[in-house]
Order: sequence, then structure tokens, then C-alpha cells
Amino acid sequence: MMTEYAIIPQPQSIQYRQGSFQCTGIPRIAAGDQDFHSEAQVFTGQIAKTFGNPNGAEHIHLLKTDSPAGAEAYRLEITGKEIRISAAGGTGAFRGLQVLRQLILSGYHDGELVIPCGIIEDAPRFSWRGLMLDSSRNFFSVEFIKKLLDALSLQHINIFHWHLTDDQGWRFPVKQYPLLTEIGSKRYDNRIYRYVGGFYTETEIRDIVSYAAERHIEVVPEVDLPGHASAILAAYPGLGCTGGPYRVEDRCGIFEDVLCAGNDDIFPLAEAVFDTLAELFPSAYVHIGGDEVRFNHWKKCPKCQKRLADLGLSEPPQLQSWITSRLAEMLRKRGKAAIGWDEILENTELFPLPDDVIVQSWRGEGGGSKAAALGRRVIMSPQTNGCYLDYRHADLPDEIGRLGIGTITQGFNLNPVTPEMDEKAALLVLGGQGNCWAENIYAGKIAEYMIFPRICAIGEALWSARKDRDINEFAKRLTVHQNRLDKLDLLQYRGPL
Repeated sequence: MMTEYAIIPQPQSIQYRQGSFQCTGIPRIAAGDQDFHSEAQVFTGQIAKTFGNPNGAEHIHLLKTDSPAGAEAYRLEITGKEIRISAAGGTGAFRGLQVLRQLILSGYHDGELVIPCGIIEDAPRFSWRGLMLDSSRNFFSVEFIKKLLDALSLQHINIFHWHLTDDQGWRFPVKQYPLLTEIGSKRYDNRIYRYVGGFYTETEIRDIVSYAAERHIEVVPEVDLPGHASAILAAYPGLGCTGGPYRVEDRCGIFEDVLCAGNDDIFPLAEAVFDTLAELFPSAYVHIGGDEVRFNHWKKCPKCQKRLADLGLSEPPQLQSWITSRLAEMLRKRGKAAIGWDEILENTELFPLPDDVIVQSWRGEGGGSKAAALGRRVIMSPQTNGCYLDYRHADLPDEIGRLGIGTITQGFNLNPVTPEMDEKAALLVLGGQGNCWAENIYAGKIAEYMIFPRICAIGEALWSARKDRDINEFAKRLTVHQNRLDKLDLLQYRGPL
């Protein structure tokens, strides 16, 4: 019998009361609670996937209240007779329902549900709690992404950063540039000696965005520009400095071929891409990448050299800040704010980044600290702090993964506010996320193993207060929580934290 809640992420306040709520079957949400009808439907569907349709009495009540604690705040009260979730709006009600879902996953056995009585009051520390999935290096099905979204909602992850383009594949249609998917979505797979790939149709993208929104998860698309562009250049070789030949890459790595900074034709492409993203994704943000751009071709390309002279620039890397500023302005006209990896902070003396551009720090914490000091909003996902979920979980010879080690403990100890930040800079930190790059992740089951339970630790670091944090206490809750995740048919790492 469950004696403690073992909730992840740890709530702000838990007060246990004597007794327990007990019922036969799984209780249903009272039909009169119409303020949160969508949230009730999603919760009921999630429970049905695991246990079948709830068949108990209407013991769950959703109450709309005036709450000063924020949109995601909730109050969950469990008495001997009923369960009440109070929130100011749908997002808070859904967060409370996900905690109740955790308790049902742990407390339902042999047709009986038993949950200790108590009161849980909660609200998040950071507003941005994300997971990035790389669907370019390897293509993941719509069904897997929906399964992932349902699992992410259980630990209050509210951002799904969707990496849709890279050297190894372009994953969504752009009407004006059909070869992006006809050519750019396929690559040769040396593991199985045939071409693989695919792309998401407009209907599939809208379906995923809607599915996520029902779970109060915002989908933020990423299109990598001007580097990591092999798939673009394979489709439209005239947009490169050399004219090719190019191919959609079948290798991992960082490649010299990037979009030609001296070719004006790259901007109509960007306009068409951003029009498509604005139509398909209601998010206020579009990630434009900007990482790992190689400048060697720009040094030799006559068009790029002319562009340098026309702009009064002295070094090819300065062209990237010019491009980034133009891309950000295009997005602003479409009501979107641009996000870029921390390289976009470099070489900006003559072309400063627009004020609304957000910096995502990945090469450690330095980029985020610098951006915040400059008055810029920041997302933290440092590869050095357990946020890279393609890394191995532990330094063991049989562990899968690449490049480095990213432990559960590192993710648990993540603090997006660095010691270098003063109080004003700290307010600019939106939050953080885990990044699941997919160079070596060939299937959804492998992705599950790499993501879980590290995203649970990262989620707690971003949601819960930092006071009294204890990895040993977290480990006890994690043991319970992993049993819940087993019931969602998720493959998980179980080993040293």
C-alpha cells in the first residue's frame, strides 16, 4: 500500500492527513465540472490507455478558483470521500490532474485504488521546462511523438522543442520549395544499406501541435540556419558557395558546406520557411539554430567577399550576425521571437542581435550568463550539466550513447541561474531543457531509454524549489516513479545515478 506520494517533480507543499481515499475501480471526474472539460477528457484518455476506461464513481472534482500563484498553480486535496483539484485555469488544473495520474499509477492494484489523504499545493519555479527531440538525424513516427508527449506531461514538461532540419534530413513541406522534402528528406543509411527518411505532412504537424496543446505543451519548431544545411543544399545547390555536388549527409559531424551569405536567394527561402512555420505552429517562438557554422567557404566565395565589402565588414564570421539579424526581423514581422544557440552572441559588434532574440546556452553555462548580462532572455541546456540526453548515462562500457557522460545527478543539480548572474539577470532566465540529439538513436525505444528517467531529474530541477534538495531522497521517489513509467510502456535506464 502506498504510504507516501513520491511525486516527481517535488511539489512546494505536501501536508499528509489521517486516513486514505479508497474506491473500487478508478474514479471518474464529476460531469458538472465543465470549466475544465478538455483537461478532463485528456486525463481520462491517458488513464484509459493504461487501465481501461475509468469505471468508478464521480469522486474527482475540478474547481475553478481565483489563484494569485500563477497559471500553472494547483491545489490537490485528497479526503476519505473525494479528490478535489483547484486551479485558476486549464493549465493549473491539468498539472494537478497529472499529479493525480501519478498517484493512480502507484495506488491502483487489483481493481482497488488507495491514496493517502493529504493536501498538495504547487507552482513552478521556471516557465520553460523543455525537451528537444531531433527528428532530423533520425525520423520518429507521429505515434512515438504522441506517446512521448503523454509521458512528458506526467512530469510537467511544457515545451517540446522539435528539431526539424539538419544535415541529415529536412522534415516538413514548404510549398514554394518542394525539393526540400522530395530530395532533402532522404539519406542513405549505412546500417541497413538503403535510403531512409521521411517528413511530416501539414496534417500530421497540426495533429501533433494540437495533441501537445491539449496537454498544455507548447511545440517550438527549429530550422537550423545558416549552417547544418546539407539537406537544403542537396535540394537547391544554387544556395551554396560552391554549387556542389551536395548530398543529404549520412555521416555525423560538422560540415563545411553552409548557405552562401552572398546569395540573396537564401532570404526568399527563409521567408517561405517562416511563412510555413507561422501557419503550422502557434508558438510565439521559432528556433533558428545558428550553431557550428563553418566559415571557410565564405572566405573564398566571391559573392561572400563582395557582401563583406558592401557591408563594411572585415571577417567572414561577422556575416552570421548579419544573417541572424535579418532572420530575427523576418520572424518579428510574423509575430514570432527568434531563439538561437549561444554562438549567435559572437561577432555582433556591427550587427547586434535584436532585443527580442533569445539565447539558448549549450556549450556550458557561459553563453547564458553572457546573454543575461546583456539584458537578453536565456534558456539553459548546457551539455556539461546533464542536459544532453544523447550522452551515456554512466561511464560504463555497456552503456549506449556518444561523446560524453550525462548523469541523472547532473540533471537533478541543474540550476539555470548561475553564480555570475545578479538579481536582474536571473529574472531573464526562462528556464531550461534536455536535448535528445539523434545521430545514434535509430528508434523510439532507444530514445525512450536515453530520455527516461533523466528528463524526470531535469524536470524537477526546473519546476521545484532548490531548498533542501537531496539526491538520495530523490532516488527513493524515482524508484516509485519509474514503476509508474513502466506502466506507460517506456524503456528506461536503471543504473547508477
